[in-house]
Amino acid sequence: MQWTVGRVRITKFTELETVGGTRFILPQATPEAIRALPWLTPDFATAEGRLKMSIHSLVLETPTKRIVVDTGLGNDKQGRSVPVWNDRSTPFLEAMSAAGLPPESIDMVICTHLHVDHVGWNTRLVDGRWEPTFANACYIFGRTEYEHWRDHSEAADETATFADSVQPIVAAGRADLVAGDAVITDEITLIPTPGHSPGHVGLHIRSDGAEALLSGDVAHHPCQMAHLDWSSTVDSDAAQAAATRQTLFSRFADTGTLVIGGHFDAGHIHRDGAAFRFQAVPGSGSA
Repeated sequence: MQWTVGRVRITKFTELETVGGTRFILPQATPEAIRALPWLTPDFATAEGRLKMSIHSLVLETPTKRIVVDTGLGNDKQGRSVPVWNDRSTPFLEAMSAAGLPPESIDMVICTHLHVDHVGWNTRLVDGRWEPTFANACYIFGRTEYEHWRDHSEAADETATFADSVQPIVAAGRADLVAGDAVITDEITLIPTPGHSPGHVGLHIRSDGAEALLSGDVAHHPCQMAHLDWSSTVDSDAAQAAATRQTLFSRFADTGTLVIGGHFDAGHIHRDGAAFRFQAVPGSGSA
């Protein structure tokens, strides 16, 4: 899928798609509750009320940079709590290369946060060592986010993720630790969006009068726009996550801003009473 925002082209590369099986992430999103939101069907849910989600990366092509936003699960990783996330062997990089975006052509990687399903392709296994996948890229990590996981990775899967997908980038001298509101390029500014994780950030893109928001995991699914209080089971601070959703969605509702989630496709946010709804827009279009 591909979208154009001014002079910025956004291409989605999907690593894994799921339908249903997401109740462990959003336990309040029962089939009955999802069917009560008919605007979710068919783009974001099935007629039976099962959620549609994906793990994906977004590549931004600006006039001067090629940027990967979030890097999914990666291949050959171990110690993940979800069995199918271990020992993966997928043609993810080959798909990027086939689209004219080989790893060596990437100038920058931005991670909205450092959870397992957003950092995996930061590194790849080469002769038994984890090396930066995008060898010519600067990797942007939020300083607050990086320092939190450096100091507080305690569970086995957190420790494994940090060891194989984050720390090797720092050790290679490829990491740039930035503030949550850092200006990245002429077109891209970070927005602090804590709650899902302590230093989570979104990306605000502005080019030639058009705007886009890459919201990361502020919401895992558009149903959380209707139910702002539905926090993910992996949110670090549920109350803060809900407050961030309210603030962020209020800012961009009814503005025509293209919004792409960390696990769902593009659309526009609209006010709907005291909450919001999400209207899908097709790929290969302009904001």
